[in-house]
This record gives sequence, C-alpha cells and structure tokens, in this order.
Amino acid sequence: MKKPWGGRFKESTDQLMERFNASIGFDKKLYAYDIQGSIAHCKMLAKCKIISVPESKKIISGLQQILGEFESGKFQCSDALEDIHMNIERRLLDIIGPVGGKLHTARSRNDQVCLDVRLYLRAEAKEILSRLHEVEKTLLAVAKDTIDFIMPGYTHLQRAQPISLSHHILAYLEMLHRDRDRISDNLKRIDIMPLGSAALAGTNFPIDRSYVAKLLNFSVVSNNSMDSVADRDFMIEFCSAASILMMHLSRFCEEIVLWSSSEFDFIELSDAFSTGSSIMPQKKNPDAAELIRGKSGRIYGNLMALLTLMKSLPMAYNKDLQEDKEPLFDTVDTVKICLDVFNGMIKTATFKKIPEKNMKSSGFLTATDLADYLVLRDVPFREAHEITGKTVAYCLDKGKNLEELKLKELSKISSKFDSKVFEYISLENSVDRKNVYGGTARNQIKKQMRRWQKILKEEK
Repeated sequence: MKKPWGGRFKESTDQLMERFNASIGFDKKLYAYDIQGSIAHCKMLAKCKIISVPESKKIISGLQQILGEFESGKFQCSDALEDIHMNIERRLLDIIGPVGGKLHTARSRNDQVCLDVRLYLRAEAKEILSRLHEVEKTLLAVAKDTIDFIMPGYTHLQRAQPISLSHHILAYLEMLHRDRDRISDNLKRIDIMPLGSAALAGTNFPIDRSYVAKLLNFSVVSNNSMDSVADRDFMIEFCSAASILMMHLSRFCEEIVLWSSSEFDFIELSDAFSTGSSIMPQKKNPDAAELIRGKSGRIYGNLMALLTLMKSLPMAYNKDLQEDKEPLFDTVDTVKICLDVFNGMIKTATFKKIPEKNMKSSGFLTATDLADYLVLRDVPFREAHEITGKTVAYCLDKGKNLEELKLKELSKISSKFDSKVFEYISLENSVDRKNVYGGTARNQIKKQMRRWQKILKEEK
C-alpha cells in the first residue's frame, strides 16, 4: 500500500516493520476526536481562504460519513496505514477524491495527535469527575446512616480509641475530594489547543489558531510550537492524580477486606459484589475490593511508564511518544470501572453495629479518656499517662477490662479516682467529648455532613 510519506523511499516497508510501527490497534479509540479536530481545522482553512468553501463542505461531508462508518462498525482499519489519522485520511480520499488531500494543509500528525489526546482526556477527566461525585454522594449517605455506630479507631492496626463509623467514612470522603480537586486542576493543563504547531516550528500558512480553539471549546492556545508537540506533562499529571486516587480506593478496599472477615465482622458485602470458591462452598470472597486494591499497582505502573518514556527525549517529537497512549488509555478505563465497582460495592454493603461488649472486651479503647480524666483532677498528663498504664497492666494481670474495675481497685492505684470516672470512660461519652472541629463527636460529624451536603450540591 502506498504510504502518504513514501515519496522519498525506493523500497517498500517490511511487513514486520509495518506491524511494529503501527499504532492503529490502540489509537483507533481516538477516531471521534480526530474527526472532530479535522472538521474544526477544515472550517478554519476555509475561513482563512486557504481552501475554498465548497472544498471545505465536501471534506466535512466526507468526514461525517466516516464518523458514521466508525459508529456503525463498518470502518475497516489497516495496519499498513499506521495510525488513526492516516486511516481516516485514506478513507476520505476514497470518498471525495484528491480534494481530501487538502485537509492536511498547515498541520502535521505531530500536532494532530496532541489535539486528539487532549480532546479525549478532557472528556474522560470530566467523566471521571462525575463518577467521583457519585462515589462521594454514596459515602455521605453511608455516613448519615452510621453516625450512631461506634467502632474502634486503629493505629498500627491496634485498637486505639472509639470513634463513630461515620467519622471513618468521612475521612475517605476528604481524600476523594482532594482527588477531585487534583483532576479539576489538571484540566487547566489539558485544556490547551496545540493544533497549528505543525511538526515543531509552526506553519507557513496564515491560519487562525484561536478560531480552532473556539470551535473546539479550548480555553487557550499553546504558546510554543516545539513544546506543543513534545509536551506530555498533562498526561503524566493525570496519571499521577489517578495513582493517588487509586491509592485512596485501595486503602479503603484493604479495610473492607479486613472488616468483612469473621475476625472483624464489621461489614457484609452484598452477593452482587462478592464471589465464591470453586472448592469451599461456604466462602464469600470480597473480590471487588481485592481487585480494586490490585489494580492500583497497574495504575502506578502506567505512571512510571510515562515518566520513563519522557525522561531522556530530546525536543521535539520522537516516535517514542507513540508509546504514551496505551498507559493513558488503560489508566482512564481502569479508573472508571474501579469507581463504578467501588460505588456499587459500598452502596449495597451492610455496615454492622458492633456490640458494646465486643468493644469493651479488648484494646482498652478508653484508656486515653482515663488519663484525661486524671488531668481534669489536676494530675499532670505525663503522670496521668503513667497511672493509666499501671491501670491497664493491672487489668491485664486480673483478666479484666477498664469498665469492670471497681472504684476500690482504682483507688489503690491512685487516690485521684472517684465514682465519676466510670461515666467519663463510657464509649458514647468518649466519642461525644471529642467535640472539636474535625473531631469524632456526633455533634461535629453532623456539622461536617451539612458542609459536605452543600459542597456536593454546588458541584453537581
């Protein structure tokens, strides 16, 4: 097959090289954006009198026919034509004849592909923001339903202090909202129109780049033609934000895996988002959570692939940059399905209210409250800490928890204890006394939920 760049070549391309060089297997995903950009470019060429209006109309009609062929599944791509751009151009020539060759005036595949990817990533980033919004709404709904559920808070995966389950859920809402902020900010760097940079130096033709940007709803036009075709920062930034997002999902999924075990028994996942065992009929496995946790490593790998790809490239365009799309496409597709599955898993899960006896049975969750109680009785905190440590040691020796101790026993450890101590170290009082902004007290959680309700409503 004759190559569009074949004028200076005497030999045909080896079939092995054709397969190695082709990107159509993955960049065909960009067909709609390539056609969208070409239509805008064509309109600009006519506006600037570089081609005639009838020629422009003929080209646009042909492009719209090609779009229809793609959407109906009739378009046949060829490896020999290398990429999506050449496949569309060749089909355009078949449909409308030589006038189709005028479409490539004042542009290169270098700036063309940059435009396509920016159009693609702008649309997909907005889609991911929309899905993140749905996850945030789900977490807020769970937080509202579990404000009275007291659970152990952990450090070092050891029981630490009692908290409200809703407080734990809202912690992840904070994380995911930072992810929204990062992707929203990344959109500023994505939303830059590169077309008109041509191969690297700009073009000899009197084009109107701002008009193309207006047609394609770009906020600004790129400032430097070399940077325009060589820049992949916006893709790396997106994959970085996606990696942090997946890290947050993975952390929550790790807790879901733990909580759904019989050792924790804090949550029951629905059958719809669980799987079974081929040999053990009793099993109900949290595979949705485990897969999301596992796919986070895949997204990290995509980020590292892009960083490594770019680290030694001289200006401006290099064929290495063909390798940028598969990591990006995979990141977008993986993040989207992970958000959807995570949302479904959480929305259909049953969070369990932990029996108070289970909370008291181990971990000495209100030990810090015991120390704080002594501080209120005018004991310096370091001394109060030591007294409480001795109290815990006494409990361990006697096989008791704090609530089971008698005042007589406590008084032997310190004369500062009185009968009010038992009320002070109750689980509910412990939670509700953390009545500082950002604390786990139900009063503070209600304030946070009102704040989140307003934020999510405004960002809809």
